[in-house]
Amino acid sequence: MIITSVSVDVFTHLTRRNVDSAGHSHPGEEKETKLAMLRIRTENGDVGYAFGPPEIIRKHVLDAFVRKVLIGKNAADRERLWQDLTHWQRGSAGQLTDRALALVEQALWDLLGRKFDMPVYKLLGGYRDKVLAYGSTMCGDELEGGLATPEDYARFAETLVQRGYKAIKLHTWMPPVSFAPSPKMDIHACAAVREAVGPEIDLMLDGYHWYSRTDAYKIGKELERLNFAWIEEPMPEESAESYAWLSKNLNIPVLGPETLSGKHLSRASWVKNDVCDILRAGVAGVGGISPCMKVAHLAESFGMNCEIHGNGAPNLAVVGAIKNCDWYERGLLHPFLEYDDVPSYLNNLIDPMDDEGYVHLPQRPGLGEDINFDYIANHTVERL
Repeated sequence: MIITSVSVDVFTHLTRRNVDSAGHSHPGEEKETKLAMLRIRTENGDVGYAFGPPEIIRKHVLDAFVRKVLIGKNAADRERLWQDLTHWQRGSAGQLTDRALALVEQALWDLLGRKFDMPVYKLLGGYRDKVLAYGSTMCGDELEGGLATPEDYARFAETLVQRGYKAIKLHTWMPPVSFAPSPKMDIHACAAVREAVGPEIDLMLDGYHWYSRTDAYKIGKELERLNFAWIEEPMPEESAESYAWLSKNLNIPVLGPETLSGKHLSRASWVKNDVCDILRAGVAGVGGISPCMKVAHLAESFGMNCEIHGNGAPNLAVVGAIKNCDWYERGLLHPFLEYDDVPSYLNNLIDPMDDEGYVHLPQRPGLGEDINFDYIANHTVERL
């Protein structure tokens, strides 16, 4: 399985997800946007695919790093290839990011799964075939009838419960929303949702990530009263000491780190120093499926859960392969968007949810994405 080519197709598709000045997603008018499909091919014609933003896997990254490491190497040597790419990061002047590493490694896993006609989660170990999903909301906004008030959150939570969700995670208001950040509004939204859905639905809060210790503590104490399942990223994660302090002073579990760099290494530091109660990792954030698995097994060794950050095929594969994770994050959700609409570049949704709130692991080979290759070919605007 010698790798002979690495290429990228940049294509257009329509979306109603818009991003504000701080990078948070909100609903908006339909617009055209670009997505990149990475393709790794071997001499035998085996191919693996991964999707990501074009900015992450642009031509310089391909030429200077990815092709130099991969071309001529055995695709089955996935760990060695990942380690070799990691070695290039220090001298890349920040060009070879963890997210770029993740895309390359996803495509390698997808290739192996397609080659051996197995889902990636089975290659990783195959712990389960279905998992409960929590509905993960978009950040709050100022759209009338959207997520502009605590009452909006409460109504939407009722809709999500009727859909089948057994848990809901709130992303509350963050700048550039005019009144954000606001601990008082966050607390009101959490209380309104708890009252709306009752005591049996698990609730979580992913708060404003630059709150002070005192604000995070104040919110956390209210979440204890409301019987929330966890509090996530209320403060800058670079300050591990602040999270250790918060975890020590709250009874509600503190979950993290979500966005902290350092792959599995930084997570090991959080575990050793009792910084959090539940560990956090996502495939894109830690540089790939394999380092995400390393984080999960690290947590398991210390009797901790590792909740996987984000939706999509790679994260779902990890969830399907590990025991110490209770949920799959399904979202981001909003009253004005329909999550179950299939993207035009796929033929089927990767994570359909049944009426009982379960997402069933895809049984297609590889990462399980049913790619609409005709659509991509017809809408490709650049080949790298």
